[in-house]
Amino acid sequence: MGMTRRDFMRGALTAGVYGVAGRDFGFAAAADAAALPLPTPTHLKWADMELGMFYHYDIPIFGSGHAPDPKCYNPEKLDTDQWMEAAKAYGAKYVVLTAKHGAGFMQWQSDIYPYGVKQSPWRGGKGDLVRDFVTSARKYGMLPGLYVAMHYNWFLGVRRSNGRVSSKGYYGYGEEAQRKYAASCEAVLNELLTNYGELFEIWFDGGVLPPEEGGPRALEIIERLQPNAILFQGPKQAKNIIRWVGNERGVAPYPCWATGRDVTQSDGVKESKGEKYAGTPEGKKWMPGECDVPLGPCKWLCTSKGRYWTMDELVNMYDCSVGRNCNLILNAAPLQSGLVADEEMKIYAEFGRRIRARYSNMLAKTEGKGERIDLEIPKGGGPVNQVVLMERIEHGERIRKFDIEALSGGQWKKIYAGSCVGHKHIVRFDKIAAERLRLSVTASAATPEIRDFSAYCN
Repeated sequence: MGMTRRDFMRGALTAGVYGVAGRDFGFAAAADAAALPLPTPTHLKWADMELGMFYHYDIPIFGSGHAPDPKCYNPEKLDTDQWMEAAKAYGAKYVVLTAKHGAGFMQWQSDIYPYGVKQSPWRGGKGDLVRDFVTSARKYGMLPGLYVAMHYNWFLGVRRSNGRVSSKGYYGYGEEAQRKYAASCEAVLNELLTNYGELFEIWFDGGVLPPEEGGPRALEIIERLQPNAILFQGPKQAKNIIRWVGNERGVAPYPCWATGRDVTQSDGVKESKGEKYAGTPEGKKWMPGECDVPLGPCKWLCTSKGRYWTMDELVNMYDCSVGRNCNLILNAAPLQSGLVADEEMKIYAEFGRRIRARYSNMLAKTEGKGERIDLEIPKGGGPVNQVVLMERIEHGERIRKFDIEALSGGQWKKIYAGSCVGHKHIVRFDKIAAERLRLSVTASAATPEIRDFSAYCN
């Protein structure tokens, strides 16, 4: 939940750390450890957040077509404080708003082009959803972020999802229109990144066309105005970059490494060379994954129909996102009125309750450094069915392979074999009566440094 597991400790816990001498695990020399790619301070902060909330709210829910008439936009009951109640109930620590999605509708006061809240009847054309959003976020202790679509804009005639003008729009068609479009993107970034204080995350869905191909000078603007923001699918040269995991089901592959070997620009930041979305331990760039998911299949906007995910499916998403070295960002789709539906508010609250309950019965916890760490279960042992592992990723992802064993009835039994740990790996298994658990790292790029080795029963 973006907090350390010691917050859930109950009573006195006992644990021991035991080193094993004389065993060769093939650990790299200190010089090799120094060569490992490392996260930036922004990456570390982002990883500890673990849970975010997305808010898809845009003019298409008010009218027909890809770029509806701005006169239809009028959310009479809009309450961004209520939106934050949803995030708080679920356990999110950061929030992201679609400030400008594919229609091109600007949900803040702007004169860049005549298509936004300024041309709508909402609050007499004086409304500013972005300001409302970031104000509410900070009021509720959330870190605010903004989604800014650069890869298409229906109002301006950019429709190929690659940031190239594809048909006659507001600026016309051709290379001159492309130059004007790139300039408008730069103006959008300048306004959003200047007028609303520090932003935690900037979402570039689909990537950003580089300047040499006719795109905006996005990286230059970001580094000048918001150098500490995390960037989803942002310019590939950016340092605080994160990547997509290849689906909208809230599930990362396993293993899912935080490092990548190469990136592509046209489809956003993702893996190449056949590794796709899982990353690679051989990568030289730190670019962890973020799992974005609507509350039900394809339910990004409130106009989408279909079922909601079941609670078991949502809990599994947590294990397969946060528990696989990624962050989970769950979508909210406020109604046309500007409120999150009561039914959905209940789902967020129940999901948050379920996750908190899963970590309310910590049996034991330890940390340590080395190829083997033992965790003693107090009171002579007890049933265990879940383990949480965390590396000290500020020193890089070091573990490559590991085993978890349980001492049960006087016998050691291997209960799990894994590879990637990274920021967090959650392991679930059938209940076993265990007096002690053992983490044995069998392959590593450098001496393992374990931030958290903890056991639970639920």
